[in-house]
Amino acid sequence: MIFSLLFQNDHDKANFTKLIDAIKESRKGKTLGVFLKDTTAGDFCESWRSNLKSERFEEVDIGASLGYIMCPKEDNEISIMKKASNVSVDVFNKYLKDQIMEIIDSDKKVKHTKLTEGVEAAMNDKKYVAGIDTSQLDVCYPPIIQSGGNYSLKYSAMSDRNYLHFGAIVCSLGARYKSYCSNITRTLLVNPTEAVQKNYEFLVDLEEEILKKMIPGEKLCEVYDAGLAYAQKTKPNLVDSLVKTFGFAIGIEFRESSLTIGPKCSALLKKGMVFNVNIGLANLTNPDAADKEGKVYALFIADTVMVNDEPPASILTASKKKIKNIGIFLKDDEEEDDEEEEQSSEKAPEILGRGKRTTVLENKLRSEHSTEEKRKQNQKALAQALNEKAKERLAKQGGAKETEKVRKSTVSYKSVNQMPREAEVKELKLYVDRKYETVIMPIFGIPVPYHISTIKNISQSVEGDYTYLRINFFHPGATMGRNEGGLYFHPDATFLKEVTYRSANTKEPGEISAPSSNLNNAFRLIKEVQKRFKTREAEEREKEDLVKQDTLILSQNKGNPKLKDLYIRPNIVTKRMTGALEAHTNGFRYTSVRGDKVDILYNNIKSAFFQPCDGEMIILLHFHLKHAIMFGKKKHIDVQFYTEVGEITTDLGKHQHMHDRDDLAAEQSERELRHKLKTAFKSFCEKVEAMTKQIVEFDTPFRELGFPGAPFRSTVLLQPTSGSLVNLTEWPPFVIPLEDVELVHFERVQFHLRNFDMIFVFKDYSKKVAMVNAIPMNMLDHVKEWLNSCDIRYSEGIQSLNWAKIMKTIVDDPDGFFENGGWTFLDPESDGEQGGGADSEESEEDEVYEPTDAESEDESEEDSDYSEASEDDSDESEEELGSDEESGKDWSDLEREAAEEDKNNVYRDEDRTAGKPAAKSRDRRREFDKHKSSSKHRRELHSKNKKKSNRPDHSHSSSRNKSNDKHRDRHNDSRKRSRDDSRDSGHHRSSKKSR
Repeated sequence: MIFSLLFQNDHDKANFTKLIDAIKESRKGKTLGVFLKDTTAGDFCESWRSNLKSERFEEVDIGASLGYIMCPKEDNEISIMKKASNVSVDVFNKYLKDQIMEIIDSDKKVKHTKLTEGVEAAMNDKKYVAGIDTSQLDVCYPPIIQSGGNYSLKYSAMSDRNYLHFGAIVCSLGARYKSYCSNITRTLLVNPTEAVQKNYEFLVDLEEEILKKMIPGEKLCEVYDAGLAYAQKTKPNLVDSLVKTFGFAIGIEFRESSLTIGPKCSALLKKGMVFNVNIGLANLTNPDAADKEGKVYALFIADTVMVNDEPPASILTASKKKIKNIGIFLKDDEEEDDEEEEQSSEKAPEILGRGKRTTVLENKLRSEHSTEEKRKQNQKALAQALNEKAKERLAKQGGAKETEKVRKSTVSYKSVNQMPREAEVKELKLYVDRKYETVIMPIFGIPVPYHISTIKNISQSVEGDYTYLRINFFHPGATMGRNEGGLYFHPDATFLKEVTYRSANTKEPGEISAPSSNLNNAFRLIKEVQKRFKTREAEEREKEDLVKQDTLILSQNKGNPKLKDLYIRPNIVTKRMTGALEAHTNGFRYTSVRGDKVDILYNNIKSAFFQPCDGEMIILLHFHLKHAIMFGKKKHIDVQFYTEVGEITTDLGKHQHMHDRDDLAAEQSERELRHKLKTAFKSFCEKVEAMTKQIVEFDTPFRELGFPGAPFRSTVLLQPTSGSLVNLTEWPPFVIPLEDVELVHFERVQFHLRNFDMIFVFKDYSKKVAMVNAIPMNMLDHVKEWLNSCDIRYSEGIQSLNWAKIMKTIVDDPDGFFENGGWTFLDPESDGEQGGGADSEESEEDEVYEPTDAESEDESEEDSDYSEASEDDSDESEEELGSDEESGKDWSDLEREAAEEDKNNVYRDEDRTAGKPAAKSRDRRREFDKHKSSSKHRRELHSKNKKKSNRPDHSHSSSRNKSNDKHRDRHNDSRKRSRDDSRDSGHHRSSKKSR
């Protein structure tokens, strides 16, 4: 059929006539397939529609049928849709989620429309979108941000101009790349209650159930019915709040209305179909909300998924949506501090003046004390559970016993026929059979074969005209300190310990060579065979406990996650080489530039780590394996892939200037390289996690929680992760999975030391303990807090313990160990020490002087005596000070006065026992002088509080008299102490008795 494409004055009537005639001739029918919903404007289209109407064809809508035909996507279409989905995920994770987090942290007021505009701008920003042509990128619909009680779970909704509310925040966005659409919806929850969290977890579980039912051959209505049945079974009270359909087909059209996961669509699923699965709960109430905007909330999640041969359907928009990933839990520190201050102020007594400063310190100490108390309570509970769990674990493992390793039997020749018929054997010379790794030695005229494994070492020496060859053999007792139980099959047999051969160095006439050449040749060959045997035995020893791995299934998909230009640690060969790491169906394969291959299966990975280049010179992926793998002739439990971010070494001889353009450009390029590598590694990790359905999940170390320590030779930064304690930068790496740790013990914890050590005891007691040395003492509380938050029991002590001996004792008799208290022996607050502490406190309390009633009366008498004596002494002191002759006395005068005082004291004691009071104040003064030296300490303790007398005929002295009396007492006491101290103390005891 030929059409005239030139401009026609008849407005294409001739062309339309030709087309209509051709339609009539086609199968002689009048049925015409059209797209009823698609109406195009323009003169040409209007003219064509009017010509069709005049012919009165029977029109049938073929939109649904054509949509079903085009719904299964080809490989190139799937590749484009995956890129579109990655754009949606990147914009949500890198821009929208971070923006909302920043708004919440800074407590800003931002409108929903403002966030929508930001998302549209981020779609074209290479900072968030990398690796695609942004000129062919667009949004499927204006991004939708909803919060504050106003929710519409439809993609035709628009973001309102209200401010973002910190409650349930529903975010929907979709990217269209090369005309193919994608979509993602997430709900961010700020401080959700337990009820809200359970509802959200139900929504995530419901999506997983729907994805399991999306298999080829299943009807869409059956998928909907399965999801509805799960909801009615799990949360029947939420069925009325569910959205009416659970998704729709997506492709060039954002929403294919004829293919919906609803109750009325009976279309069959096919491999390669792509759907937008969206599940939501609307009009939910939260009675515990703090404000009215949070009383009503909605939950909405959606993903772009693809139907596979086997369930479940694969998620193309792989963004984490568990509660720990979308929940934002805020703690108002100011309110907590205010509450603590109010509580402490209520409890604290009112202190005025200078005491106010003490109050602040007491509050501070009280809060610190409460934190320490909480930690101790948690540790006490962990200690109680520790021994019980260990007993249960050991009871289950009780039947398993380690089998002793028996040395492999090495037989040189199974029969005499295998003995070599060489001339050296017949001539009774030393002969080395390299094929059977045997040395044939002449002993008492008989050639005797010895396998190379029986030879311990050999030595050769030349003394004069002779050469000596000494051969030492293995025998019981040769290896001191080792367990030789299984090394010898017949330990009670007679063993040859050593043998020495001597040969002449001089050559006789007619001989080709000297006799000693046989010994020289034997020495060289024995060394060679021994080295080869030991190398092979070492390789077998490495392989003997290897677990056989599954075969790696290679994926031919070109879109496999892949990282290039990576180094591997440990090196495959001595020289390090770069290579590529690629993720396949059931594991990773690293291929070096030389062609060496290292396979790591997903089911053999115990822990996977991604350490970014923040504060480091390398960026790395690290795999800690369940079972060791073999490469480079050695087995390895840790494998690492890394690349260098900047220069590891710096040329100090090079002249550098801070404003040098070359240096500034180098710094800028390094920053760009860091960002590029970080993005590439992070994207690789996310793709692997999505591909393996979270079987492999990369953990990132928390650098801010790190602390220095020396697990090996050098001090490194140990960084906790969510489930391990690691140092991955230095080699060898240090990886401690916390699930394997029984308890942690701190050694050398003393105030005068700068560092302490940290011991990790594993649940497998046969495993050697791990030790970290030289941790700074100021990090002790930090480490304790971290361990306590992980619910790991810790203890501390001042000594370094012999852990090899301790663990051997436990393994030999575990029942006896736990009967004697188990791990409580590490606790410094054991019963014995607590008892000792209590006794010491009681002894200290006993030292505090508390007088009885009788003693208080005696002391009141002494105080009254002291007051009267001070009055008399004040008068006499004036007289004494005025006389130069009486100002000093010789030793004879002092002795005479002392004898008179002794007589007077005896009389006065007799009068007191008879109930008569002392008559003269002078005697009381002398008695006071005598008692002063012995009772000085007790009087000082109670002189401030005990100044009242029980006897009415004694009066109190003034402050001036007290000061004069004290001065005079010191003067007299200093003169008399040297002669009268012992005598006064004796009379003091007698006077106390009489009282």
